[in-house]
Amino acid sequence: MTVLKFDAKVSMSAQEALEPHVRPMYDQPGSRRMAIIEFAAIERTEPAPNTEGKPSVKVRIVGLELPNKEQEGAIRDAQRFLFLQRTARGTFDDDGQLELSDNTLRLTGGMLAYLETARLRAGLAHWREYAQRLVHGPDLTVTEVRHEMQALSEGLTAVLNTARDHGDDDA
Repeated sequence: MTVLKFDAKVSMSAQEALEPHVRPMYDQPGSRRMAIIEFAAIERTEPAPNTEGKPSVKVRIVGLELPNKEQEGAIRDAQRFLFLQRTARGTFDDDGQLELSDNTLRLTGGMLAYLETARLRAGLAHWREYAQRLVHGPDLTVTEVRHEMQALSEGLTAVLNTARDHGDDDA
């Protein structure tokens, strides 16, 4: 497994955003602050084959903003939703309907949830129609079925994963 390491240096703009919080955090040991951060990969270490070292990537904080007290609730809601999205679990009932776990249900809520629900529903509807076309289409060879199942798998994977490459203008 690749190890993530944070560089101690931060960008100038991130340092400027942190500056008003340095003294209050010093004065209140154990205090916490919410933040929205952006980090960039700056170094990669790949151990030689047949060595015990682990691959690692070092990142540096290049963007950082801290909400004020009035904004903190919105940031916490976003954090809660992102956690929900990452950890959502459920099971299918006898009728094939998805039942979310109690923990997942407890975590739901907020505007971001509505947007994500719409995104997921649209993606799943698309791939359901794709699968229906395969079922009701012409007979396929085993190789063609495997190819179509691979396309279906990749499509569903794309629906489940949010755009991770923020450098892509289309993401």
